[in-house]
Amino acid sequence: MTSKRLTKIIYFIMTVAVMAAVFAFPAYAEGGSVSQAIEGTWSTASGEIKAVVDNVVFPIIDVILAIFFFGKLGMSFFDYRKSGHFEWTGPAILFASLVFMLTAPLYIWTIVGI
Repeated sequence: MTSKRLTKIIYFIMTVAVMAAVFAFPAYAEGGSVSQAIEGTWSTASGEIKAVVDNVVFPIIDVILAIFFFGKLGMSFFDYRKSGHFEWTGPAILFASLVFMLTAPLYIWTIVGI
């Protein structure tokens, strides 16, 4: 490593350290209890998190699994036409995963505790 490059790296690290020190500020919990502040924030945010996961994350995963399932089913069919043997393992695993993810919103929140 050249000394010029090392100097640039040191300047960069020092700049980041100074910026972190300048923009850092202490955070105080209301009433002095950090655990109450965290619990209050969690109880407020848990409903929003649940709604986003139910309405965005699970449907995206379901669509991806459905695409993979039908793609694998098609590839297995073409392999069957070529070799005469239908391989069930891949489509069965993807179908089970798809069913699991489609029904997950019904029971996942009782397991997680929300």
